[in-house]
Amino acid sequence: MNGMECGRAHLYIEGKVQGVFYRVFARDIAMNLGLSGWVRNLYDGRVEAVLEGNHEHIKKALREYRKGPSGASVTHIEITWETCTGETKGFDIRYG
Repeated sequence: MNGMECGRAHLYIEGKVQGVFYRVFARDIAMNLGLSGWVRNLYDGRVEAVLEGNHEHIKKALREYRKGPSGASVTHIEITWETCTGETKGFDIRYG
């Protein structure tokens, strides 16, 4: 990764985060920062996401994810830091 520290964050985002275009928002932020990964809605109302790439860029994305798009209200983000796998290319919105 060009000598930059690679990070991977597995997120569970809580609050009013479904039906407010949160997944599209999350994808756009990640892609703008050059991160790979995916995002999906969970049946319990949370959004799950995995971000992989430059550690500082992940932290920037997290700051935006805490704000959310207009209409969203993020109450908590559970973050698990993991080892980079390189398994994700691009950023996908997953369904189901």
